[in-house]
Amino acid sequence: MQQRSEETRTQIIKSAIKLFSINGYTAASVDMICKDAGMSKGAFYHHFESKQALFLALLDGWLVTIDKGIEASEENSVPETFLLITEAFPYIFKTANEGLPMFLEFWLQASRDDKIWQASITPYRRYHKYFTALIKKGVKEGSFVEVDPEIASRLIVSTAMGLLLQSLLDPKGAKWEKVARESTTMLVNNLLKK
Repeated sequence: MQQRSEETRTQIIKSAIKLFSINGYTAASVDMICKDAGMSKGAFYHHFESKQALFLALLDGWLVTIDKGIEASEENSVPETFLLITEAFPYIFKTANEGLPMFLEFWLQASRDDKIWQASITPYRRYHKYFTALIKKGVKEGSFVEVDPEIASRLIVSTAMGLLLQSLLDPKGAKWEKVARESTTMLVNNLLKK
């Protein structure tokens, strides 16, 4: 029973990604998603209270991928932690490139819907807070030079977002995982105490 419920939810999500990507969030109705998924509206509403809830679940699913990528062992030095984070880049870029139309929909809907904007800005703020704390830890442990952790964190998050956007707009323009890894190394090297 549980497995069937998960399969139903997965099918609804697959259909939603497809239809949101092709038609856009506004034009893709619950009826269309149910028809494409071969599900009843009852099955849809069993898993999601609304189309917006489904849309936010898609965003959350991708963010879980990023969260797993930046989770690193507390036992490592801060420079080692940054290097561990770079190991997640291939997966992050691959999933982002596969979902280009959906990312554009997230950004578009965030500009129009406060609840989606809040859901989009919350992880950005969480990552900023995470990197700020990591940089503070690096300064405290003596790995990093004295630096404003807030500004350094914003630089890291801005670089990551900029690289992600470039990879979405021009997927063949560079080997983005390599660019991200080298950019991170460059940023970390500039923070290291010599």
